Amino acid sequence: MRIVFMGTPEFAVPSLRLLIEQGYDVVAAVSQPDRPKGRKRVLTPPPLKEAALALGLPVLQPERMRSPEAVAAIAELQPDLIVTAAYGQILPKALLDIPPLGCINVHGSLLPRYRGGAPIQRSIINGETVTGVTIMYMAEGLDTGDMISKVEVPITDEDTSGTLFEKLSAAGAELLGRTLPALIAGELKAEPQDNELATYAPNLTREDERIDWSKPARSIYNQVRGLSPMAGAFTYLNGEVFKVWACAKPNGEAGNGSAAPGTVVAASTSGIDVQTGAGLLRLLEVQPAGKRVMTIADWLPGARLSSGAVFGGDEA
Repeated sequence: MRIVFMGTPEFAVPSLRLLIEQGYDVVAAVSQPDRPKGRKRVLTPPPLKEAALALGLPVLQPERMRSPEAVAAIAELQPDLIVTAAYGQILPKALLDIPPLGCINVHGSLLPRYRGGAPIQRSIINGETVTGVTIMYMAEGLDTGDMISKVEVPITDEDTSGTLFEKLSAAGAELLGRTLPALIAGELKAEPQDNELATYAPNLTREDERIDWSKPARSIYNQVRGLSPMAGAFTYLNGEVFKVWACAKPNGEAGNGSAAPGTVVAASTSGIDVQTGAGLLRLLEVQPAGKRVMTIADWLPGARLSSGAVFGGDEA
């Protein structure tokens, strides 16, 4: 049986490796094109491409999967099944119709909740305590296909999007390994999604990354965890962007009731306590404009943080 695997970020790599380890005939990997990365904008291959090349697989990187040329290239491979995991583009019907066994997707949520491109980050930002992986048949809509199998994964208070990506990518690969034999044998019955229960997880925007200090401490804590270690949550200090990468779990301390949200209530090398709309939030790791990520103990001695300093506002 011939399989084409489609994916882009690190999330997809364990599923590809599992297919190879279990002896499936993966005839090619398809990934997004190389993109400029970092301050120097160095053209960098996606993690799935690097993994596929290391496994000796041919790699296709069409700019637009909807183009007739891209669809034709996949058709020439004559796949019996297409497996995707965080590929990053909606596949056209012409492509979905190619493999006799269909196209299946390893999606990082318990569908129909969190359809879309950022289910892992938004599940943490929204304070969820449980998420999971769903393997589904792909359809023309956004994550609307019939569900084949699921596995739940707990979200702890210490999880960031980075740790949850790792948990879900491993769980997705394991679920894929358990699902494929029955799928190939025609022994599985897919379950349609209840669209009335659907929620959405669109890709993150710059505004999603901005800290609103009028929100409760717990909400901001979840936001910071959900944006780490990728984009990072940000605020402003003295008119410059100031990123927050890690905070202590709020303990319910109310703080200074007369202080405006965003006001520094206390500062020491163990953390900076900031007043929020409900409770104090202690900052542990930060990144001032133009600097590296550092602990408060490293940053504070040279920061000259004045008493009563206020985070927030806009860029100068």
